[in-house]
Amino acid sequence: MTDTAAPPPPPSLEDMQRWTWVIGRAQQMLLEHGFDQMAKAVEMPAPGALAGIGGAAPLAQAQVDFWTESMALWQRFLNPAVAPADPPTVKDRRFASPLWQENPLFDLIRQSYLLIADHVLRGVEALDGIPAEQKDKLRFAAKAVVDAMSPSNFAFTNPDVMAKTVETRGENLLKGLEHMLRDLGKGQLTHTDPDAFQIGRNIATTPGKVVHETPLYQLIHYTPATDTVLAVPLLIFPPWINRFYILDLNPEKSFIRWAVEQGLSVFVVSWKSADASMKDVTWDDYIAAQIDAVDTVRALLDVPAVHTIGYCVAGTTLAATLAVLAARGAAETVASATFFTAQVDFSRAGELRHFIDDEQLKLIESLSGDGYLDGRYMAVTFNLLRGRDLIWNYVVNNYLLGQDYPPFDLLHWNGDTTNLPAKWHRAYLCDLYRDNKLVQPGALSAADTPIDLTKVTTPSYVQAGREDHIAPPDSVWKITEHFTGPLRFVLAGSGHIAGVVNPPSAGKYQYWTNPERAPNLDAFIAGATETKGSWWPDWLAWLHGHDDAEVKAKGARIPGKGKLKAIEDAPGRYVKSR
Repeated sequence: MTDTAAPPPPPSLEDMQRWTWVIGRAQQMLLEHGFDQMAKAVEMPAPGALAGIGGAAPLAQAQVDFWTESMALWQRFLNPAVAPADPPTVKDRRFASPLWQENPLFDLIRQSYLLIADHVLRGVEALDGIPAEQKDKLRFAAKAVVDAMSPSNFAFTNPDVMAKTVETRGENLLKGLEHMLRDLGKGQLTHTDPDAFQIGRNIATTPGKVVHETPLYQLIHYTPATDTVLAVPLLIFPPWINRFYILDLNPEKSFIRWAVEQGLSVFVVSWKSADASMKDVTWDDYIAAQIDAVDTVRALLDVPAVHTIGYCVAGTTLAATLAVLAARGAAETVASATFFTAQVDFSRAGELRHFIDDEQLKLIESLSGDGYLDGRYMAVTFNLLRGRDLIWNYVVNNYLLGQDYPPFDLLHWNGDTTNLPAKWHRAYLCDLYRDNKLVQPGALSAADTPIDLTKVTTPSYVQAGREDHIAPPDSVWKITEHFTGPLRFVLAGSGHIAGVVNPPSAGKYQYWTNPERAPNLDAFIAGATETKGSWWPDWLAWLHGHDDAEVKAKGARIPGKGKLKAIEDAPGRYVKSR
């Protein structure tokens, strides 16, 4: 015996021919299964019944190309000297291990999968004669299928898992099973160490007090960090689909702490996670809550107006709130409005639209028996939008490799789900995503006040993420087509979270600005100037451009020292409720 085991003998020609047949048969089965699943997903005929579709000829050519390339792949496997290895492609983290290419069998499995995946997706693009919306659904379903059937997701077709199993004598599989059973018990995929973070201890730690509370939200007033503060306070509305502390993850990443350090009087709304007591809560209640928060801050500090920020769905609601205030002659109570990745026109709302049909709505109703939707359903929905990164990557690492969970504050927040009022959620999906009523003047109303976005003249700062898969930038852009007041649009690097939570100290990403009024996003980008780093300083300069008057940070500017006494320390009870 030696310390290093002898390498296994190379496979015989008979062995390789057998594996060629097995892989070829597997390819055919997977391709047929993939098309069948996609057909079911969009309720269209399977490939054998596509003769009446205009794309039948391109599809037939795609199938010919598939088998031609398959034969070339098999020939390379049988005789590597016949042709060079597969050409360089975009790096794929699933196959980063050298074992995928060093072992001929796993190299064939990898290349076979990539070939199938490529042709499934190309087959979708070859289809003509079907509605664009149905083709979008088919494209989304195709990507989900090919991601799910990756050989990296299965123990016996992943060389890293097999090597780990031999190395640990199966301990990785036992540990992975333990992880899986724990996740099944709580009904949610775990992404990070569940014990690494505690709200108020190492996340959501910016000092402040809860100074106002309703059945729907708590209002947090943060302690000033400067001797003087901007006279016009800042009121932030985070989305109630998630916990507010995405804007206060830790001192280095916290937008809230940074804003306080820049001399702003900062207030943040912390929404209550829905329970049975909120079964009758609708969108009107959230609009009323935003107006209530505005008036509460104005009265506390004795100021005529506040600056506001609305993130995601809270930004959508802020747009409606501004329209309601304008209709009531109270638009001047909001000095400015900033929108983080918020949509008002849902005609180009992206892949989330694939989850809004009669079957999905029935499913949501069945899951909302107590008048609220369990937040774990929404977590699954958002994870599916990035299934390769947020589902299958963790299936491999947690369940197959049995790896320990890394501590990651962003993923802790991502898994800290929030329940949603069922009536509000259904109306939101139907009225906004499906029927796009918010941009139809008078189609929606709040407290008997018609909503017309064209009446909004509040100065607005609109931020979009260039790689945002939840609120695509061309969808966010459309807010510029409805508001009629002064507006600054900024396109930030990265996506829905990292594009927003990008502190200047990190020195990451970039943003684009264009002083000219552009007719569409493409024109904006064509004439835009790129600036390296965070867009936060640009926003702060824009804010100071409206009113840079300052006051002493004393009296009511100190949490709990004004007419509203401190109820409890930040971050409060609501953010901790489950």
